[in-house]
Formats: sequence, structure tokens, C-alpha cells
Amino acid sequence: MFFSLAIDPIVFSIGSLPVHWYGLILGVGALAGLFLAIQEGKRFNIPQEFFMDMLLLGVPSAIIGARIYFVAFKWEDYKDNFVDVFKIWNGGIAIYGALIGAIICGIIYFRYKGYPFWRIVDICAPGLLAGQMIGRWGNFVNQEAYGGVVEESFLRDKLHLPDFIVNQMYIGDAFHHPTFLYESLWSLLGILLLMVLRRQKFVRAGEIFLSYFIWYSIGRFFIEALRTDSLAFKGNSGLASFLNGLWSPMKWLGFEQGYLDPAYGNIRSSQLLALLTIVAAIILIIVRRVTGQPKDHYSDPIVSTKAAAADAVVPESAAHTPQSAPQVRQPEPENTPDELPKE
Repeated sequence: MFFSLAIDPIVFSIGSLPVHWYGLILGVGALAGLFLAIQEGKRFNIPQEFFMDMLLLGVPSAIIGARIYFVAFKWEDYKDNFVDVFKIWNGGIAIYGALIGAIICGIIYFRYKGYPFWRIVDICAPGLLAGQMIGRWGNFVNQEAYGGVVEESFLRDKLHLPDFIVNQMYIGDAFHHPTFLYESLWSLLGILLLMVLRRQKFVRAGEIFLSYFIWYSIGRFFIEALRTDSLAFKGNSGLASFLNGLWSPMKWLGFEQGYLDPAYGNIRSSQLLALLTIVAAIILIIVRRVTGQPKDHYSDPIVSTKAAAADAVVPESAAHTPQSAPQVRQPEPENTPDELPKE
């Protein structure tokens, strides 16, 4: 009989406060993304403090957005246990919600700092994938976001996975697809792709960021259907058949969709959103090119409008500094006798 060797989700405890692997891994992912952004920012002379402040504001915004998105689709599970909404260490965040939260924060922060939105998000795009690549291992530890049932031989003999992954994928009474690993590897390939793409001279401002959405969403569309815990809703049967038809090439590779309870829904929300994101990003790239909106190339200099304005203003202290008065030559005194004549 096989016994699951599940990893303890708690790394250690500080007094009565447990430190979870999930939060620790998300933190490492955020730092990895920050490192990539800082390194690329050096090419454009953007101070690292700008990206550090961005992280301090962006991470909470992303977590809040991710949690709101997830809870909104799972409200039936939380409406009678509202306190559980705040227990994110138990898992339950959605990446698209995180992106929405981070983008809203970015729009406000970049405007405040005077940097163009499209130029900065281009720099951050590989870092976003790095955060997602590492963050998915938090799902691995929590034994969540996994796929449908597979044979142990599939994991060991076909995928050649090490024991610690195979054992952790034994959930309930069966082995499951390590969808966390599929998405993590897809993100790694995306990082390499974006790093090559941003060195090409034809790339315009905003197109690296939009390419990130296209790449991630392609992988998410196909990987999402393998999962058994997808957020879903009841929608048009024709739309559901259309999505299944687009996914069908995966069957040629020997994959089967994960079970989705018909009573819960027939359309996986992340799969539909991924498809819409791909289409929207491609259309946006074409429209911006046709209308000439992206005037800057990726490699062009980036200048903060606030910094440029500050440089153009004469400092007040300099404006009020008195200029040295011209030296006026005084006439030399005439020679006088050493002693005046006595009367």
C-alpha cells in the first residue's frame, strides 16, 4: 500500500506564528522578479529604488486583486465563513486577479513617478513570469492546482520526474498531473523568449508586455483544462464546445481533460479569459502599429517627465543669489606734504 509523503506546508514557527512554505515561495518569486527588473533597468539608468518601491506597493495590490478574483468565483464557499477570505496561506489566489491588481497599482505609481506606463511594464514583463514560475511551487507544496488522475508510470517513466514530485502528486487515493510544473516550465521558456525578443530592433514600446500576455495565456489555456479545481461558470453550450475543440490537439499528445463537475459549470473561466486575452493583445499590437501610437522602440532611452521638468527649472536659490558688484576703481589720492604749513 502506498502512503503519501506530503510535504509539511509549515516551514517553521516563530512562537505561535507559523511560517508557511506558500508565503515563503511567493516571496522568493517576487524577489526574483525584482532582480530581473533592476538589472534591466540599469540599461536605462532607472534607479533601483524605483523598482523596490514598486514591489512594496505592487505585491500587496496583486495579492488583494488575486484574492478578490478567487473569492468572487467561490463566494458560495466563503459567504458563511467570511474570516476564511483572509486566510491566503491556505491557497486560493488567481493569477489574472493578481495581474489586474498589479496593473492598477502600476498605472498610479508610474504616473506619480513620471515614467511612461508601456516602457516600464516592458521592463517588468520577464520578472512577472519569473514570479509566476517560482510561485507555482507554492501550489505544489499545498497540493493544489493539480490535474486529473494519471498512472504512476506516466510520472516516472514518461515524464521522468524525481521521487519528491511524484510522491507529492499522490493526492487522495491517486496520482495526478503536476500542472504546477507544466506552468512553471512554460513560464521559464517565456522568460527566455522575452529576453531574446527585447533585443530585436523592430520591437516597439508595450509589445514585450503584450507578448508576455500572449505567451502566458497560450500555456494557461491548454494547462487549465487538465486541472480539476478550475474556477468555472455555466455558459453557452456552443461556447463550451468551441473551447473543447480548440483544446483537442492535447488529446493527440495523450492528455485528457480534468474532471469538471457539470453542476458547478461547463466553462472554465481562466480558459475563456486566456483566449480573450490572446485575441485582445494581438489586436492591440496591430492597432497600435497601424495608428503609430508606439513611437518609441524598446531600446530607446527612458526619461521621467518629473525628472526632466525638475532639470529645466532654475533652482530658486540660484535665482536669488546676488551677482558680484562690478569693481569700481577708486582714484588714487594726490600726494600731500608730510606736514601742513603753520599759520
